[in-house]
Amino acid sequence: MTLKLLAVSAALIGMAVTGAVIPGLCDEAARATPVVTADAAPIQVAAASQQSAPDFAGINTWFNSKPLSLTELRGKVVLVDFWTYGCVNCVNTLPHVTELYAKYRDKGLVVVGVHTPEFPFERSASNVQAALKRHGITYPVAQDNDSRTWSAYRNQYWPAQYIIDQSGKIVFQHAGEGSYDEIDRTVAKLLNASS
Repeated sequence: MTLKLLAVSAALIGMAVTGAVIPGLCDEAARATPVVTADAAPIQVAAASQQSAPDFAGINTWFNSKPLSLTELRGKVVLVDFWTYGCVNCVNTLPHVTELYAKYRDKGLVVVGVHTPEFPFERSASNVQAALKRHGITYPVAQDNDSRTWSAYRNQYWPAQYIIDQSGKIVFQHAGEGSYDEIDRTVAKLLNASS
């Protein structure tokens, strides 16, 4: 092993151990632009403001649910959460996503985790199933091994959340960790608007 290869390997191991990220992989870049409404705090909106959400594409395996489509979820607020179990930033967001689901599922929120693998070992359905159990995930999860749903959303980051309103429009987008209060407020506002 050359000295250069040894140094790169040590750096990658150090990043993995400390939870650091490689820019462009599991990072918090590409935050959406805030939009201020007259009666509310800023809400982050997807790059193409109020665009229709793409449906789930190329999904062969669903966990915790029958296959879902956004057409059948019309009338509900939907949080689409792109993640992969091998990404430390994704794992850090899971308690917040599961808490949001527990808090609002009986009020009309549907959470759909879209597990899009970054590495070959993350393509295994049994590994994904074990991760769901390990993290207490009971909401629907689509296994997006061919990245077709990822591509339909033009997503670039793990983790990333998209909130879709009752009419099927993306009204909020966030990449990376954080913004948990904003996500909660956005979901609460959408659910109150429909009741």
